[in-house]
Amino acid sequence: MNPEDEKLIKLARATRARNGAEEGAAVRDETGRTYTASTVALPSLALTALQTAVAMAVASGAESLEAAVVVTPAGSPDIAAVRDLAQDAPVLVCALDGSVRETL
Repeated sequence: MNPEDEKLIKLARATRARNGAEEGAAVRDETGRTYTASTVALPSLALTALQTAVAMAVASGAESLEAAVVVTPAGSPDIAAVRDLAQDAPVLVCALDGSVRETL
């Protein structure tokens, strides 16, 4: 695994732990900038960590993504938001300990 993807895993795990959220995610845009997020669970708004990280990247001007990571206790996440920006960017799905369960 390349060091930049390892960095995304560490950032996603740290964000999840810091916020006490179910999931943590991190994405890297076409310029190498990273964005991290956790699950948003409000009465009027529900976003997965991955959706939130993608939204943050787009709101900051990202036009494409190079890679994405989601740390989740659940199974395969919805990656539609990532695919809206990048059809072939790898999405690493990690267990809570950071081990990669699958790449989508």
